[in-house]
Amino acid sequence: MATQDNEPLLLEMQGHVAVLTINRPETRNALSGEEMFAAFEARFHELNTHHSVRVAILTGSGSAFCSGGNIAEMRERSGMFGGSASEIAGQYRKGIQRIPRAFQKLAVPIIAAVNGAAVGAGNDLACMCDIRVASTNARFAESFVKLGIVPGDGGCWLLPRVVGASRAAELALTGDTIDAQEALRIGLVSRVVSAPELMAHAMALAQRIAANPPQALRWTKKLLAQARTGTLEEALDMASLYQGEAHQTEEHAEAIAAFFEKRPPRFGP
Repeated sequence: MATQDNEPLLLEMQGHVAVLTINRPETRNALSGEEMFAAFEARFHELNTHHSVRVAILTGSGSAFCSGGNIAEMRERSGMFGGSASEIAGQYRKGIQRIPRAFQKLAVPIIAAVNGAAVGAGNDLACMCDIRVASTNARFAESFVKLGIVPGDGGCWLLPRVVGASRAAELALTGDTIDAQEALRIGLVSRVVSAPELMAHAMALAQRIAANPPQALRWTKKLLAQARTGTLEEALDMASLYQGEAHQTEEHAEAIAAFFEKRPPRFGP
């Protein structure tokens, strides 16, 4: 799972933790172009197929987490912003909307380490992650309305599930920018730390997650995702199926043995 320095989404393995870094600092990590969309799909496919990966961290290079869409391309009506209304709609479906779909298929938990601005689609990108931690430098804005457009990447579905309907409406309809402490207060992020501590904090959290049985982590993530839209009965049915499988795994046997032997469990690979 090696990456090159010029790739749009860098991948570094640290034990069982995959660290993904959006690598377009010259555009403040804007989500633009086929190379970027394909990179999310390819990287997530790699993480899904390598069962040594137990958790991922997503962050940005440079001063921004992600500045959203490329506003210069909007001005020029180029890239996915060019053409008629129906052509642009199709380009969104074939372009940036591939990123939330890739997140939906991602099997491992993922933590957003928000190092700077998370604006527009960047805010939504953070919301696609399971957990969000932020540095004191982070800023958040669901700012599409300020540009006379709407959240075309699913933000109006994502944001209410993170901060609730009223807060999401306030952010989306005003386009206001909030700082890290306000993001913490409304539940958009779960921790705020100083900039130098951000990646160490995210890694410590990732390692606490990675200490648990890898298959149980993937099943638990699926149950949490199902809970967003499913009924209680559907949740109970899915939980019972996964639980039946879980009780037959070597992971479960090792966890029980470690409990009684009062030692840390050892899970492979």
